[in-house]
Amino acid sequence: MIDAFSLPDLRRKLLFTLGILVVFRFLAHIPLPGVDLDALGELFERNQLLGMLDMFSGGAMRNFSIVAMGVYPYITASIIMQLLVPVVPRLQALSQEGEAGRNKINLYTHWLMVPLAALQGYGQLVLLSQGDSVTETGTLPTVAIIFSLTAGTMFLVWMGELITERGIGNGISIIIFGGIVAGFPEMIGRGQFAARENMAGLIAFALLGLATVLFIVIFTEAHRRIPVHYSRSVFRGRRMYRQSGSTHIPLRVNSAGMIPLIFAMAMVILPGTVASYFTGASGIGGSIANFFVDWTAHWSYWLVYFLLVIAFAFFYTMVIFEQMNLADTLQKQGGFIPGVRPGRTTATYLSQVVTRITWGGALFLALIAV
Repeated sequence: MIDAFSLPDLRRKLLFTLGILVVFRFLAHIPLPGVDLDALGELFERNQLLGMLDMFSGGAMRNFSIVAMGVYPYITASIIMQLLVPVVPRLQALSQEGEAGRNKINLYTHWLMVPLAALQGYGQLVLLSQGDSVTETGTLPTVAIIFSLTAGTMFLVWMGELITERGIGNGISIIIFGGIVAGFPEMIGRGQFAARENMAGLIAFALLGLATVLFIVIFTEAHRRIPVHYSRSVFRGRRMYRQSGSTHIPLRVNSAGMIPLIFAMAMVILPGTVASYFTGASGIGGSIANFFVDWTAHWSYWLVYFLLVIAFAFFYTMVIFEQMNLADTLQKQGGFIPGVRPGRTTATYLSQVVTRITWGGALFLALIAV
């Protein structure tokens, strides 16, 4: 860390990122008007779905602040756009147009985020109104709260993009990380209280946490090296010389990083969010809605989460792999994999290797998730 601050450019990026996180945490403590925070706290103690949503917002939802929804609507919009790219010809063509095409898709994602944020804002308002947490339920206060929540999400996404451009790492992931870290002091306080009751259990939990971090680092850095040979002709004067060399392509076991966890979490929370609109219904519809509101306490929730992490790990890895277009790049640069014909055969071979090694990364991510 000391070495990082000795480099002017890196120091500037670190300070900029920290400054954005400070603004985020400040906004997380600005509550919306017309909310009874005491009643809201009691509701959070009874509803596990709200606890999961609160994790995405970094504690802002418990305060029902202007950034209570966090970046969750943007994540949902990103998932929808990623799923539409392979099936919509226009979007598929844009994805192959380089940086300009990706910027256009990102713009569409932002447009889609706005109605999703408004819809989710209304859903959260309905859910919180069940515990008499919202004291102002008129039309104008409802519209004002939904507008404020939508604007808060848009502002958070904008700050995340500022981190991506001028700070360190992926801005959206940093915002989520900042929200999770904000809950560490409370967790440490609970740990100190638990230590008085069971010190051996606390030590075992700490050792398990360290082992988990160790394995995460190992799987993050693990990769398979694919040997590549280069052979090209070079003209010097009137003579032609053959030059050759060798290198390797590092294919990561976990190319998708933590994105599958974020996407899967967004998807498993979605049914509970939608169900919150219908919790007051009677009959089988109300029973289904109540089941999904409390779904996080059921074993099927974790099974679906486990499977979604695996699915998104493969999906996101293949999206990245297709964008890299390694086979064509190798062929244009005069490179080849020993024992594999250039062109389509190389593309098939690399795809098979990526699929095999992704199984390890996907299963590991899924185990970490649950």
